[in-house]
Amino acid sequence: MSQAEFLSALRAVFPPGRLLTAPAALAAYESDGLTAFQARPLAVVIPETQAEVVAAVRACHRFGVPFVARGSGTSLSGGALPIKEGILIALNRLNRILKLDPQQRIAVVEAGVVNAEITKAAAPYGLLYAPDPSSQPVCTIGGNIAFNSGGAHCLKYGMTSNHVLGLKVVLPDGAIAELGGDSLESVDADYVGLFVGSEGLFGVVLEATVRLLPKPETYRTLLAAYRSLEAAGDAVSSVIASGLLPGALEIMDHLSIQAAEAAVKPGYPLDAAALLIVELEGERAQVEAEWARLREVIDASQPYLIKVARDDEERSKIWKGRKSAFSAVGRLSPDYIVQDGVVPRRRLGEALAEIEKLSAKWGIRVANVFHAGDGNLHPLIMFDGREPGALQRAEELASEIINLCIRLGGSITGEHGVGMEKRQYMPRQFSESDMDAMWALRKAIDPLELANRGKVFPDGEAPALRRVGSHPLEQAGVISRV
Repeated sequence: MSQAEFLSALRAVFPPGRLLTAPAALAAYESDGLTAFQARPLAVVIPETQAEVVAAVRACHRFGVPFVARGSGTSLSGGALPIKEGILIALNRLNRILKLDPQQRIAVVEAGVVNAEITKAAAPYGLLYAPDPSSQPVCTIGGNIAFNSGGAHCLKYGMTSNHVLGLKVVLPDGAIAELGGDSLESVDADYVGLFVGSEGLFGVVLEATVRLLPKPETYRTLLAAYRSLEAAGDAVSSVIASGLLPGALEIMDHLSIQAAEAAVKPGYPLDAAALLIVELEGERAQVEAEWARLREVIDASQPYLIKVARDDEERSKIWKGRKSAFSAVGRLSPDYIVQDGVVPRRRLGEALAEIEKLSAKWGIRVANVFHAGDGNLHPLIMFDGREPGALQRAEELASEIINLCIRLGGSITGEHGVGMEKRQYMPRQFSESDMDAMWALRKAIDPLELANRGKVFPDGEAPALRRVGSHPLEQAGVISRV
């Protein structure tokens, strides 16, 4: 079957304004948040209903055309990069909150719902949706599920996988699967846990049932300034070792402080080498008791300045600076790579000191902003793409940082995913048998490799295993062919 026949099949579903094929229209979809990678898809479809998403996936399966699902395109690993010979399915218009049950504390939302809109809808009931990535005002729940996003408060509340109870998805062959349900208890295999974090390799999320949590009664937020980045990292280890479980533990280094202050003026001390943001939250009596212990630990870590938020306005200013840090670094450099490695918390100070050495070795500025509570580093490696060889040198420095994370017993990614950017590092972290097992699962669910083809796995790293017969999830009774 020809490309023309495939496009004709899409035109039977999508009107001209929602089937994009002109080069100018496709240009806006050529990359995601990792702009170093670019590809122009064959077409972009913009569904407005779940049925249209299913129709697009089934057309792809019928004609053997690969597809990529995309929300707001905030992926920082190239996870939503289009495929040149395939289509991109833009899910932003699937943005309905289908159900919000304050008694059961759940919400059922479509894949294109923006993360922050869930909390906004739940707020009148004193509830919130806990995962809060920095792109929270624009990123969609479908992308959060694909990459198992976390956020500043993941230390206490966990990642997206801890808050998704059920999923309705369309698998790469067009089968519709209902995974999980609306309860924390499950008597079946954890298919939701399998799907969350699969980076689009298993199909497309149509809707999700997510947990809602009570909004904390009170917050206590502290900002501590240090003369060295290593001292701030060691302070994190001390907080965790004390037995406290803050809602958030975040670190920003000197460069990111400068950028955030220039962008949103949160009132950060401009002479600090590093800032540590610690937030306690919960019932008032518990928070006050923990606050006394926290002050002891922070005082012992010898910051040269401590600032305590006196009200919601000051708390919001502190967090506005942190949340804007990624975009604010654009004021310091025309281009930058955001890495996403993880190290054990006890080795955080060591990792930060080593990154400073690597920055000096390569003569490349690195701004550090990260979720210190779970050791999730976000070094922003700055370069000017107009300079010959600048991107290559930045990528070589990024490679050394990833190798550092692996050497210290960590991971190549915490929440941004592998995508296109980190494919070559997979064999460094995982054994050959691990890679083969992951590849076998990918091929069992998607034998034609239609869903997000080319992501996660390095080319030729694992054997092309195929499952013969009916779909493995159909055998388990969790999918239907309708």
